[in-house]
Amino acid sequence: MTGISVRRARTRDVPGILGLVEPLVNRRILLGKERVDLYEAVQEFRVAETPDGELVGCGALHVMWEDLGEVRTLAAADAWRGKGVGHALLAQLESDARELGLTRLFCLTFEVGFFGAHGYAEHGEGLVSPDVYAELVRSPDEGVAEFLDLARVKQNTLGNTRMLKQL
Repeated sequence: MTGISVRRARTRDVPGILGLVEPLVNRRILLGKERVDLYEAVQEFRVAETPDGELVGCGALHVMWEDLGEVRTLAAADAWRGKGVGHALLAQLESDARELGLTRLFCLTFEVGFFGAHGYAEHGEGLVSPDVYAELVRSPDEGVAEFLDLARVKQNTLGNTRMLKQL
């Protein structure tokens, strides 16, 4: 992965992030994101780029609770898959999580092998206590609804695997 760097996303990166995500949405690997949602969450994103500024990957860290975060929208350009882009992004997101004081990271993914190789394990229900669940259910964020396995998002998450890593 020579020459690839990972940095914080900027607003001007949003079109490139969309370009990375849309092919995976079309293949039903990632859930689609509206452009406005990406602008609203740009501070959660990291991007991987080549020395000439080409975006070749992206990923986001969303804080869900005092100790819990979610890895979201982790994607690499097709030509860069298997070349360490996802690994570099995930390592940075995990570092960011530790810096924020998070001790657990969650993901909802079809890429079980990738996340498993990075220390994530399949996990069922009960990731949070009932009192935290009661607080989280108030969130309007669709990702939180996916995490909570709420019925309104079931059609979007069929076949995904819940995975968790202790940091």
